[in-house]
Amino acid sequence: MSNPHDHDLKSAQRRRLLQGAAAVPLAGIPAWAAAQPFPTAKVNTTGKAITDTEVTVGQLHSGTGTMAISETGSIQAEQLAIDEINAMGGILGRKIKVIKEDGASDWPTFAEKSKKLLVNDKVAAVFGCWTSASRKAVLPVFEKENGILYYPTFYEGLEQSKNVIYTGQEATQQILYGLDWAQKEKKAKTVFLIGSDYIWPRTSMKIARKHIENFQKGKVVGEEYYPLGSTNFGSLMNKIKVQKPDLIFTAVVGGSNVAFYKALKAAGITGDKQLLLTLSVTEDEMTGVGGENFQGFYSSMKYFQSLDNENNKKFVAAFKAKYGKDAVIGDVTQAAYLGPWLWKAAVEMAGSFDVDKVVAASRSGKIELKTAPEGYVKLDPNHHLWSKSRIAMGMPDATFKVVAESPNLIKPDPFPKGYQ
Repeated sequence: MSNPHDHDLKSAQRRRLLQGAAAVPLAGIPAWAAAQPFPTAKVNTTGKAITDTEVTVGQLHSGTGTMAISETGSIQAEQLAIDEINAMGGILGRKIKVIKEDGASDWPTFAEKSKKLLVNDKVAAVFGCWTSASRKAVLPVFEKENGILYYPTFYEGLEQSKNVIYTGQEATQQILYGLDWAQKEKKAKTVFLIGSDYIWPRTSMKIARKHIENFQKGKVVGEEYYPLGSTNFGSLMNKIKVQKPDLIFTAVVGGSNVAFYKALKAAGITGDKQLLLTLSVTEDEMTGVGGENFQGFYSSMKYFQSLDNENNKKFVAAFKAKYGKDAVIGDVTQAAYLGPWLWKAAVEMAGSFDVDKVVAASRSGKIELKTAPEGYVKLDPNHHLWSKSRIAMGMPDATFKVVAESPNLIKPDPFPKGYQ
């Protein structure tokens, strides 16, 4: 007859042996994978490029062409965020793999590349675009294929798509705030509007005109548009001199900025004599424009590299460590950095990479980033961010000095009443 005590002893030894075996990962498989709490079949029910160890995303920016001066920083910032997330273990136990595509400053190319990323590569998310023209070109593709795009650029508003998360400012946070500052602090009553010739500048200036004429009771004394990449601003300088506006309000983008600000200086239209507020010169563009050509002019943005907070100090240090001590960080670069972090937060809240579930989490009103370089931000159910607005003056060394800041986060309002 067996001894019950011996039986209990053997059972205890067997349990300890099994527990010890469970604590050792299978050969070649990392410990977190052996105990994977997020089986692929449950977190990926829509056939995206997701394995037990990896999730694939797309990047779609202009690495070449006239917009490269503005978009290179976005490419770098998104990669930095992805590297940092991967170093923390990834998302739902999966490291992020990136497929990069170049929209080449050409809107049909953006549409074509977005279809490749969504249909052929089956990416779980895309971080990309800069101009509104590129966003409008890819939007039908994202809506048809049910992809999700994290779009980093300040823009004209008047849009809200289930398939886009907008991490930059919309018009009420940038255009209206900037114009109100110019009127209140600089007594600007007459305004000359200038932009590159595509949807964002034209729509932005349409909103600006309505605000100036209908709400501020001011006067628009000129409105001019120039093709993307244009470098000939000679006749424009003469028109500005004739009109003598209180404020030049501009949305010239990309490489054209270099010629535009050099032309202003050559014409004697400088920051010590003329108030100018731009929606489209950040530290990224300043590398080409030059501090000597922009000093004394102002930019309306939500982020400047010079912001003095602990979040930003860490971000700037990490960015320079990766891309060199002379690397600069502009508004859109910072907004691009937020994209992967917002996606991570939404995926983890949803417990899934499926776009519909990520969108539902994004609309919960509970997605926030306490460590954003610009300061605390939160995602509104309308897919835009609550952010602060700021005005900064260009300095001779190509940096910016913040001179005004909204006291609170500004609720995003992509469809402001009276501006449709």
